Amino acid sequence: MFDRRALEDAAGTVYEVLAPTPQYRWPLLAERCGTEVWVKHENHTPVGAFKLRGGLVFMAGLARRGGVSQGLVTATRGNHGQSLAFAGRHFGIPVTIVVPHGNSREKNAAMRALGAELVEAGGDFDAAREAAERLAAERGLAMAPSFHPDLVRGVATYARELFAAVADLDTVYAPIGLGSGICGLLGVRDLLGLRTKIVGVVAARAPCYARSLEAGRPVATDSAGTIADGMAVRVPDPEAFALMQRGLERVVTVEEEEILAAMRHYWTDTHNLAEGAGAAPLAALLKERGRMKGRRVGLVLSGGNVDLDLFGRRVIQS
Repeated sequence: MFDRRALEDAAGTVYEVLAPTPQYRWPLLAERCGTEVWVKHENHTPVGAFKLRGGLVFMAGLARRGGVSQGLVTATRGNHGQSLAFAGRHFGIPVTIVVPHGNSREKNAAMRALGAELVEAGGDFDAAREAAERLAAERGLAMAPSFHPDLVRGVATYARELFAAVADLDTVYAPIGLGSGICGLLGVRDLLGLRTKIVGVVAARAPCYARSLEAGRPVATDSAGTIADGMAVRVPDPEAFALMQRGLERVVTVEEEEILAAMRHYWTDTHNLAEGAGAAPLAALLKERGRMKGRRVGLVLSGGNVDLDLFGRRVIQS
């Protein structure tokens, strides 16, 4: 997927803009989980999510090749879009972002504030992606995918930091959206020759990768109606699926109420906001609490961009 030099090149690009994020061991979270837990705080980046790393490396590549004359277009539920909007502003590349109708108002506002043109189309991420492809053809824009080698290499820098900071991790739980974050984690684990097991986490209402891995081939689903925006994918990426098939220990499926409870636990135990996808790894660990007792575990808190209304109504008041 990438070699050490390519990873270090990506790290150099990322660290020109943002500092490494911390990984903390929270005592209350350890008590709740019954084991040693290290949280990788990707909610502490300038856009509140790990995706910024990939956006910077992807845009840096475009800039080195002369950019794109008309700009680029992408589809997102929010964090991928914020990463490209931020990186596009940094490198002077115009960005148009397609989001589904009913997308997070606060994520939409953040993308506009970063200078992106926002277009609403379709009922979910995969429909928005199809609309983005049509828009690319109509306007002569470059289409920026949500899974690409430069995106994977960029986000892999969070795994580089985690493994350098915490030795002998038995298992790391990470959410699965389209796949860049967990594939970057797998790539760094393999590059360093570590024995750490990687467990993917999907939402029960967006289980395409769990079903794909069970079937041994990519399997799309009819819907992806989960509160975890970053995991709300219906159609798996074939390349990401192949990497997961070779490298994942297992996949854990979590219910909506388990995700909401994990969001609440992050707030009470660490005073960190976690969006649904960011909290899903904690939900999975709690589901496997007995199995993981006494082990050193990592959790990827991939982002904290949750709408205030959802957090207040579904997390705090429930």
